[in-house]
Amino acid sequence: MTATLGAFVLGTPDPRTLADFYRALLGWEEVDRAPEWVRLKAPGQERPSLSFQLESDHTPPTWPQRPGVQQMQAHLDIQVDDLEGESGRALALGAMLQEYQPQEDVRVFRDPHGHPFCLFLPGA
Repeated sequence: MTATLGAFVLGTPDPRTLADFYRALLGWEEVDRAPEWVRLKAPGQERPSLSFQLESDHTPPTWPQRPGVQQMQAHLDIQVDDLEGESGRALALGAMLQEYQPQEDVRVFRDPHGHPFCLFLPGA
């Protein structure tokens, strides 16, 4: 049996807006757009893709995790060559830098809808 990761999907109250954020952040192309679903892919690659589906009752997780609140069950790790430059660009696009940063060569952000993601340098 051969298995291949086809896509990673984020639930959001506004798939189009969140897809536009990640399209700008990653430089990926939009493949599909519907009111309740948007899919992006890296230029020249079909898979894996990053998709956004409508979840009108989406509750963002907490960071760092703590008992009794919505837990983070997944996050995106995005490798960059210039951590400071890409961090500034992420902020300009609408990301929110988190107060708690567990490593010096990694930056933890939230996207505009509260999903955690990390920017990191090669080797981190």
